[in-house]
Amino acid sequence: MNDPFAKGVPPTPEHDWAWFFDIDGTLTPIASSPEAVRIEPAIEQLINAIQAQSQGAVALISGRSILDIDRLFPDRQFAAAGQHGAERRHPNGTIERKVVDGRKLILMRKALREVEHRHPGLLLEDKGLSLALHYRQAPELEALVQFEVRALLIETGSGFLMQTGKCVVEILPAGNTKGTVVSEFMSEAPFHGRLPVFVGDDVTDEHAFATVNQLGGISVKVGKGATQARYRLADVAAVRAWLSTVRDLQTMHHADSGDAA
Repeated sequence: MNDPFAKGVPPTPEHDWAWFFDIDGTLTPIASSPEAVRIEPAIEQLINAIQAQSQGAVALISGRSILDIDRLFPDRQFAAAGQHGAERRHPNGTIERKVVDGRKLILMRKALREVEHRHPGLLLEDKGLSLALHYRQAPELEALVQFEVRALLIETGSGFLMQTGKCVVEILPAGNTKGTVVSEFMSEAPFHGRLPVFVGDDVTDEHAFATVNQLGGISVKVGKGATQARYRLADVAAVRAWLSTVRDLQTMHHADSGDAA
C-alpha cells in the first residue's frame, strides 16, 4: 500500500521540464491576509531564471486572480491561471475568462458580506469570478463558514461549487480545476512536448498532482499532509533551495554548448 505521507525529495531539474507553480504556501509563506503576501526577490529571480532556461515554459496557477498574480510579479508577465482555472492567460498574453451568472454572484457576495460582518475575524475576498471567505484569524469558525457557504450554494443553485483550502472556503465557477488548466497548457507551446512539473501545498493542488501523475510528470507537495503527489519538500525554503539548482543546470548547459561548438 502506498503511504500518502512518505514522499522522497524531487529529482534534479532537467532542461525539458514544463513548470507549473502554485504561489501561496509554495513560493511564499502564507500570510495573515492575501494582501499581506510579498514575493522575495530571490524567489522572483529564480522563477525568471527557470522561465529563461525552459524557453518560457513556466505558468503560475493560483487561487488568486490574474490581476493579483501580476501584483506579486510586477516585472514579468507569466502564463497564468487565476481563480483555480476560472481565468487563464495563454503564453501569447491573451486571457480567457469563464462566463458566470453575474446575478447569482452578486447575491452570494452580498450574503457572504453579511456573514463577514456578523463574525469578527472573517475576511471576504472578492476575486471577480469567485469568492473566498477566510477564517485564518478565527479558526474556531471553520464549521460555521463551511455551513454558511454550503447553504448558500444550495439556495442559489447550480453553476458554482464549494472548495475548501487552508483556513478558507471558496465559491468557484463549476467546470475548471488546476488539473484542467495544466492539461490545457500542456497542449500548447512552449509547454507541449515537455515533462510537466507541478509544485503546490494545498488540497486545491491535488487535481493538478493527479493530472501531472497521469502524464508521467513530477508532482511536488510542499509541507505536511496526505497527498497523491510523488515527491515532497518541507517548506518554502526547501522549494527555494531545490529551484536554485536550475541555475546550476543553466551553467552546465552553457558549458556543454561551448564544448559542442
